[in-house]
Amino acid sequence: MARKIKLSDVSSVLDDIAYPIRRTTAAEELSDVRLILADGETNLGKLVSETSRDSFDSAADLTSELNNVLPREAVGEPYQSEGDA
Repeated sequence: MARKIKLSDVSSVLDDIAYPIRRTTAAEELSDVRLILADGETNLGKLVSETSRDSFDSAADLTSELNNVLPREAVGEPYQSEGDA
């Protein structure tokens, strides 16, 4: 059964993985996770498979790489920034 998690809770899933881990193994382990974004959903395993590193030494490494491949709709409206006047 597929798990659904919010983007803000992704660290709880990534912390459960045994590191170091290869990108392909991480993608397989996370293939049942649907990541709920600000506008829609995506498969976490698919996102991991799109990262550029071959392996990850920690959850922080994987989180950093995921931030580079998140779709534009992941965090909200494009080209908008909170706090700009």
